[in-house]
Amino acid sequence: MKKLIIFDLDGTLLNTIADLAQSTNHALQTLGYPTHEESAYNFMVGNGINKLFERALPENEKTEENVLRVRREFIPYYNEHNADKSRPYPGISQLLKEMQEKGIQLAVASNKYQSATVKLIAHYFPTISFIAVFGQREDIPVKPDPAIVNDILDIAQVAKEDVLYVGDSGVDMQTAANAEVTACGVTWGFRPRTELEAFHPTYIVDEALSISTIATR
Repeated sequence: MKKLIIFDLDGTLLNTIADLAQSTNHALQTLGYPTHEESAYNFMVGNGINKLFERALPENEKTEENVLRVRREFIPYYNEHNADKSRPYPGISQLLKEMQEKGIQLAVASNKYQSATVKLIAHYFPTISFIAVFGQREDIPVKPDPAIVNDILDIAQVAKEDVLYVGDSGVDMQTAANAEVTACGVTWGFRPRTELEAFHPTYIVDEALSISTIATR
């Protein structure tokens, strides 16, 4: 049985794409830039919000200054609206409850900025005692760098072979590989199965409760 499960947030625990799209479009529109269809954001998220803004900006406007301008408009709006339409994926709440009852440690490793990560986890999973809820923090490299996983391992004090890392994107599969922990890709998130398969994770699942079977073997 695994002793620790580390979950990505966006596209894994929560479907956040509508609120991310709305908030980014708000920032773009405020600054006079074209907006995007919600579905386009599935391929813009995953590497932190600065990379999201860079991808969302027009080709000739992708400067560091413009990214920061979008960020200044985005954060206060997203802080107010990040739970408007976001919801846990089917089976996730039950999965977390079951894993907690079995004594498996739970943690979150996200490229979403830290304050929003903490807020969303507290809002949607108030009865789950995560040992760590880490988003993008100052001076800590974003995934797929393994730093965020290593910080969680320092808290959990478990061997790497006792860890399952769960995520919906190639970035997540790379993160697990870089941290030398077992990877489990999920197909209900923002990226296609083919992206997961390209990184050869140990597991790919289509339903949340399948993770329970893997974790308790």
